[in-house]
Amino acid sequence: MRKIYCDNGATSYPKAPLVGDSMINYINNIGCNVNRGAYSSSYEAENIVYETRELLCELFDFDKAENSIITANITASLNMVLKGLLCPGDNVIVSSMEHNAVMRPLSSLGKKGVTITKVPCNSLGEINIKDIQSSITQKTKAVVMTHGSNVCGTLLPINEIGQICKDNNIIFIVDSAQTAGIVDISMKKSNIDILCFTGHKGLLGPQGIGGFLIRDEIVPLVDSLIEGGTGSLSEEEIQPTYMPDKYESGTANIPGIYGLNASLKYLKEVGTKNIYEKEMYLTKRFIDGILSIDESLLIGKKHTENRTAVVSLDFKDLDNGIVCHQLDKTYNIQTRSGLHCAPSAHKTLGTFPNGTVRFSFGHFNTVEDIDYVLESIRNIISSKSHM
Repeated sequence: MRKIYCDNGATSYPKAPLVGDSMINYINNIGCNVNRGAYSSSYEAENIVYETRELLCELFDFDKAENSIITANITASLNMVLKGLLCPGDNVIVSSMEHNAVMRPLSSLGKKGVTITKVPCNSLGEINIKDIQSSITQKTKAVVMTHGSNVCGTLLPINEIGQICKDNNIIFIVDSAQTAGIVDISMKKSNIDILCFTGHKGLLGPQGIGGFLIRDEIVPLVDSLIEGGTGSLSEEEIQPTYMPDKYESGTANIPGIYGLNASLKYLKEVGTKNIYEKEMYLTKRFIDGILSIDESLLIGKKHTENRTAVVSLDFKDLDNGIVCHQLDKTYNIQTRSGLHCAPSAHKTLGTFPNGTVRFSFGHFNTVEDIDYVLESIRNIISSKSHM
């Protein structure tokens, strides 16, 4: 029985073609560090790193490759940005749909004097733009928003939010964990000051790689969180202030960068528009099927407008964890149950504390996968008296 992978909200599987080959090539044939060696293989690796920065800029409609920062993951990116930017007395605005990658750093900053305004979303995960506008005070320094919910898939209107931030001279930070590589993102059109991303989800790259892109005007406002060796300005014991060295200390995950480079080239070839259209086709097929099953409750939007391929279900007379286990054990379908590191989102959607079973479809899922998952859910429900 082949594996049906429906947990792309956690990480993509399979990865883009040539991701593994590219990483193996680096490990077996290159192997050196970057910015440290005066020899050809080091220069070759440096070129791949810079090319990866350029590919990220092209994908996100950004102009400055040296301001494309590589980190270990989007959680590291958000921590670096939030803790480097916000000071005691500052106010920051978030939505009630945020992941703990945003809320936990902010909770820590709240203990140090940063005030946090959480704008409530409705039971579909949608936000009212007027509520953001009315939450702004003279002390509001930044707005931090997820682009797409990792629980129900709802997209937040980053174009409108970005315009509000621009009009009020507020820094706009976007968490694109669930949308980068799937939904078109333009830092220019959306007036995004800092875009945080991860490489292993919609970008179809390996785990352990992420980053953020930051506008020139914002760089002086965000202190470096991690400092150390950069291979530059080695005669000084102070961190360089120029980019990207200001935010990149220590040895990078170069195999991961090689893998990300390959996945970004694949995305460029296929096109995010085509990826999104396919994922929405699969999502519609799944939603239409689920709506015909009375014992399952679809959480959030019941259509494919302004959403991603993340779909959450709550089963009326069954434990969600048991359903998740049965999908895996009996049908080899891999999903995720629980709170998905987003308790605030689940409270907003009315699914706290029990959570949901989350199905998150990806670029490599098929119509046959969707039909098999639907049939498996029907079978589990019909046999619930034996569970």
